[in-house]
Amino acid sequence: MVESIGPTSLLGHNLILGNYLKDCRPKRVAMSPNPLLRFRAFRPIKAQAMELTKEVPSFREDRFPKSSSYETETSPDRKDTLWPPNNKADNPSLHNPLLRQERMGCGWLGAIFEWEGVLIEDSTDYEKQSWLVLSEEEGKSPPPAFLLRRIEGMKNEQAMSEVLCWSRDPSQLKRMSLRKEQIYQALQGGIYRFHDGSKEFINVLTRYNIPMALVSTRPRNNLEEAVSAVGINGVFNVVVTAEDVFRGKPDPEMFAYAAQLLQFIPERCIVFGNSNLSVEAAHEAKMKCVAVASKHPVYELTAADLVVRSLDELSVVDLKNLADIESEFGAEAEVEMELEEEDDAYPSSRVAVDDHDFW
Repeated sequence: MVESIGPTSLLGHNLILGNYLKDCRPKRVAMSPNPLLRFRAFRPIKAQAMELTKEVPSFREDRFPKSSSYETETSPDRKDTLWPPNNKADNPSLHNPLLRQERMGCGWLGAIFEWEGVLIEDSTDYEKQSWLVLSEEEGKSPPPAFLLRRIEGMKNEQAMSEVLCWSRDPSQLKRMSLRKEQIYQALQGGIYRFHDGSKEFINVLTRYNIPMALVSTRPRNNLEEAVSAVGINGVFNVVVTAEDVFRGKPDPEMFAYAAQLLQFIPERCIVFGNSNLSVEAAHEAKMKCVAVASKHPVYELTAADLVVRSLDELSVVDLKNLADIESEFGAEAEVEMELEEEDDAYPSSRVAVDDHDFW
């Protein structure tokens, strides 16, 4: 009976006689004074307990990881906390603390402009006529109006191969694309006019040294001639044209490439477009978008972060508010709110019933 009681202690001690208990059978000691031998009989129990604790991770650690690879790379000495998160604009490799602090402020931003419909007046009629003339020359069926609306903002090759299904041959697509641009330039006549307030807004951004990029699905030669015609040569730090990308809108490739050339993170770039395709591409690239209601009514562009009728309605303060790293802190704030709500894991199940309404 004494032997059966001794091993029942999980701490490895005899409950009654301690280390002086001996077995009645010869050549066997019930409890050894050696501590390593004393816990040998209880190792399976401890091992099972450790495995059980490993199989049940913490709810907070499983659903909301404390740190990411970015945090580990940028700040290895940082404690694993949910708040505040690392600033995505921060660059620890910068040795100048003033430059590093400037990047983390909301004034560190880049502007990406579309050409037609934002900076200059949109010539939608010429665009439609050029497609109709090209289809007649190539012996193709004239594209209906809904297809012409769908291919707005796309590259010519992309529209011909994926939407209009005219050809899959790269050489034929290139030839028809060049011909379509020749027809457009002939119809347009090389006459460009600034959209209301766009020139004044560009001058303001230039005064505040905000980097600017210009994107368009037009060929580079045509775009450079248009920029020279309106007298804004050298204003844009980056110019992205049809030769630089594979796809146009709604693919975010043009905006992402412009941000890469500007050396800005996408969260600090603001796109200025004039259609829902521009808004979709900008948000897909994790950028903010200001929609200019030049050819669409305002209520059709509500998906944008900000909608204006002309660019002179904006100020630098508006751009700083858009670039105020809201997307960087928003996710963690939602996590904190969700954790607070989950504290009440077992809400009351009582239901109040009004006797008057019940009967």
